[in-house]
Amino acid sequence: MKRHDDEARPSLPALLRAGRRVFGHAMRKGLMDAGHDDIPGNGLFVIGALARSPAPLSQIIAHLGVSKQAAGQLIDTLERRGYLQRSVDADDRRRLRVELSARGRAAAQIIHATAERIEAELVQRVGSAAVVQARTTLLELIAIGAADADSQAPATDHDRS
Repeated sequence: MKRHDDEARPSLPALLRAGRRVFGHAMRKGLMDAGHDDIPGNGLFVIGALARSPAPLSQIIAHLGVSKQAAGQLIDTLERRGYLQRSVDADDRRRLRVELSARGRAAAQIIHATAERIEAELVQRVGSAAVVQARTTLLELIAIGAADADSQAPATDHDRS
């Protein structure tokens, strides 16, 4: 039986969406104030991901959940606007490397500093233990999604042997 209090509480998906919006708006404002007002929608994710780890671009793009064509257009736009630079991989000349340019690194610093500022404010409001627990909870939510995706993936020849 549903309690009246449950009906007044926002759903978890609504809370996640609103929380993401807090980070996104703050990052966009910081970037705009610094003259970076031309980063396309998913560009924040790509710039932040490239700044955080040397993950292959294909892995970063896979996390976006967009088509290869859309991903290619995003990378082209970020390069054209000076946030990324492409070069031939010295170890494998068939591959292109995509890295942050100086402008991209400046934007990444703003993105990171904004996220840190918001997280620090959240710690002030609810305490570090609650923020750690929220991070743990979100990681478990992501694990549920990964497990669901794995269970729905078609079996490969390797899986059958």
